[in-house]
Amino acid sequence: MNPPKATQTAAWLPAPGPNARIQIRHDIPVPSPGLNEVLVKLTCTGVCHSDVHNLLGQTPMTTHIGGHEGIGHVVALGPGCSEHLLSKRVGVKWLHTYCNVCEICALDETGCPHQHNSGRDVPGTFQQYTIHPVEGLTLIPEELSSESAAPLLCAGLSMYGSISRAGLKAGEWLVLPGAGGGLGHLGVQIAREMGYKVIAVDTGERKRELCLQLGASVFLDFKIDDVEMKVRELTNGYGAHAVVCLGGAAAYKQAWGYLRNCGTLVCVGLVPDKGAMPSPFEMLQHSWRVVGSTVGTGKHLEALLRMAEEGKVIARVEVREFEELEDVLERLGRYEIEGRVVVRIPE
Repeated sequence: MNPPKATQTAAWLPAPGPNARIQIRHDIPVPSPGLNEVLVKLTCTGVCHSDVHNLLGQTPMTTHIGGHEGIGHVVALGPGCSEHLLSKRVGVKWLHTYCNVCEICALDETGCPHQHNSGRDVPGTFQQYTIHPVEGLTLIPEELSSESAAPLLCAGLSMYGSISRAGLKAGEWLVLPGAGGGLGHLGVQIAREMGYKVIAVDTGERKRELCLQLGASVFLDFKIDDVEMKVRELTNGYGAHAVVCLGGAAAYKQAWGYLRNCGTLVCVGLVPDKGAMPSPFEMLQHSWRVVGSTVGTGKHLEALLRMAEEGKVIARVEVREFEELEDVLERLGRYEIEGRVVVRIPE
């Protein structure tokens, strides 16, 4: 492979905020890998709705370069790295580093209090070159194209982790509000493969056809159906065993009506509104369990990539050019994008 240049192209964010705009710059230094690190030349990156939250200053961001769904090839090795990693196609995901020695990591590395995250406090994947530690480096199966693999590193992994943490048994009911969207359509497929009965909630004939085609047991249109009543009819009056909530405050407030006593709500959607949660009295009255879930673990990603490799989980992807990134972020902010968006990184 050609040696990296001294400078690179990157989408630079001077500072997050309500009126923030990214700048496509060509003078960003190419970083050098340190001990047990590799340099990755990125070929494409997914764009996530959390990137919009970072851009607008709604979630903490201390780096100038966002992005956390990158695919590329290893082009340089730092000290301590094996030569066999050169030229390998790898994924750069949200969880950049974790300590792997604390009590939390022993349970679930995604909760590590010492973690660093791509595009949050470590320069992310909206650039040509990025550094990644060898530990946690994800090899991408040959059978998957880079464009189809990129969304699995966050959107797919977020869904796999959240559905796994719901603690369901095969044949139990899972409600997925927003099932026809960028996260939801992956969640329908993953839950189907895990053996759960999916109640897909969204609106429109196109999303109904998509969700049923992907394996949902039932589709409910929130603009037409009384969703809470229908969910209870489908579940012998009890409600669903779990809801994975991907949306905003309204979706959270509605989700409690779908749950049975002793049911589980998994929080994925980023909502600052504390009113979206029930009172402690309601929680104990119904014996509800609430679980927060950002992304899945390394083992979750291995299982997800196997599903994708076998053609059981397929992301719907719109591919755009790097220069269109700001437009993509604006469209994401207006909820105008169906499926996932991947942008090509310039050579």
